[in-house]
Amino acid sequence: MGSGKVGSTIGFLAASHNIDDVTLINDHKNKAVGEELDISNAIPEDSQFSVVGTDDISKIKDSKVVVIAANNGKIKTGRMDLLKGNLEMTRDFAKNIQKYAQDARILVITNPVDIITYFVQKESKLPRENVMGLGSNLDSSRLRYLLAKELDTKQSEIHDSLVLGEHGDTMVPILSRAKYGQKLISESLDSIQKEKITNDLKRYWAKIVAMKDVSSVFGISKIAFDMIDAVLNGDELSTPASVLLEGEYGISDVCLGVPLVIGKNETKIQEIELEKSEYDLLQNSAKFLRKQIMNC
Repeated sequence: MGSGKVGSTIGFLAASHNIDDVTLINDHKNKAVGEELDISNAIPEDSQFSVVGTDDISKIKDSKVVVIAANNGKIKTGRMDLLKGNLEMTRDFAKNIQKYAQDARILVITNPVDIITYFVQKESKLPRENVMGLGSNLDSSRLRYLLAKELDTKQSEIHDSLVLGEHGDTMVPILSRAKYGQKLISESLDSIQKEKITNDLKRYWAKIVAMKDVSSVFGISKIAFDMIDAVLNGDELSTPASVLLEGEYGISDVCLGVPLVIGKNETKIQEIELEKSEYDLLQNSAKFLRKQIMNC
């Protein structure tokens, strides 16, 4: 749902990697059909799959995966700027998902992603583990990049880069688990470096927007593709993402980023050990999101 820069890039990755049929849905039919015409040229010669562009939302019928990537606004000061316009739109999407694709796994990209994920799950009435918001997995990739830059090494040398909580200002970088090679990164960074990395992580989106006038396209699209691949092909994927919690980490009735294991038939929430300061920050993130949800 949504065939803008992100939606069409995900469609391109799925089609070019011969993963399944792709349906691009957009309010503006010509936009969706135009992307169909373009992406179809990237389908491998031996592929049995096709790409279709349409404005008919009923075409999601019996989909295995539905990606919500539509956007109805522009970030100025933060992702919460998008809440009013995107909430009404995605609530309507959720009702159509319930009508046409009750067995689908839902990947939510639309921001503010944790709040949108919450209402999509509630409105669609799908099992909580079938509705996942993509944000903390993107933040984790960004943290890996920032750590590699700070330590003047390649990203491949950074392991267990993990960010939990809100995809926003209350996000929680789990620096206690990150490693440079086999060594804990927390042993290599002082408090000033950690604070700088955390601040740079929270404003990473703003730097991208300032330089290219749009936030993440390729990063979030690749993350979505990896999750789609895990669901369709059954190769388990360990990644943080936003899901509705029911007591995990002492948090209930809010969606935020936690570690998941995603497979063909199920999504499992992983509870990992956190330092007390990290745990407290995660509670604060949940408190902030719960307040925003109550105000909707």
